[in-house]
Amino acid sequence: MTLLRISLVDFLNARPLTWGLLHDAPAGVSVSRDTPSVCAEKLASGAADVGLIPSIEYQRIPGLRVVRSLGIAASSEVRSVLLVSDVSRERIRSVSLDPASRTSAALVRILLKRVYGLDPEYLGSGSADARLIIGDPALKARLNGHVVLDLAAEWRAFSGHPFVFAFWAAHETAATAETAALLKLSYEAGQSHFQELVSEESRLSGLSGPVVEDYLRHALHYELDPGDLEGLDLFYRLAAEEGLIEKAQPLRFL
Repeated sequence: MTLLRISLVDFLNARPLTWGLLHDAPAGVSVSRDTPSVCAEKLASGAADVGLIPSIEYQRIPGLRVVRSLGIAASSEVRSVLLVSDVSRERIRSVSLDPASRTSAALVRILLKRVYGLDPEYLGSGSADARLIIGDPALKARLNGHVVLDLAAEWRAFSGHPFVFAFWAAHETAATAETAALLKLSYEAGQSHFQELVSEESRLSGLSGPVVEDYLRHALHYELDPGDLEGLDLFYRLAAEEGLIEKAQPLRFL
């Protein structure tokens, strides 16, 4: 049997999608826990056959197919993708980007320019007026005394659409009905074991059970609909206009 190599995002926000793979991966499946950027790098290099990739990376990695209805999206406030600033919005002149991020790094550039008319310097690390924080660190960040922009809420106000942060994608060789079924079963396992998932993630993250449950139930959704895809299409068009991708390619599904 050919080994199917899956790279998944090891953040709380991905756990409903990845639960089954982490707890009951079938024979012939190898799973690695990665940050979003490493997940994209593994898929791009061929070190993974399937990845839960940042949505922007679909436009940068050739030859991918997308699982039609599964991803990580937010209808409005997401709580875990934040621009945290030490100065007022209009005074932001530099932004430190989270090295784990790809999609959120593109989104913050688009929003600051399109919504606020800002074109700050973007830094890979170091001191800056504002910093992008994603994933579990954002949920735990101390925000008192800072100006905070929730990027999903900002996108909703700007575009009228939800924002799709990530989705499952596969190389052509792994773009099979069996792969799609495996990923769907992993999500269904997360739904059927949801309270167990909440308890485990609360213990591992240090966040309270009610916080974990509220975040996963209300800040995020995992079944993508046409409205999500319309927002994704707009994001791609704007990213191309800003030179963040070469051009906006339509999604090709498994």
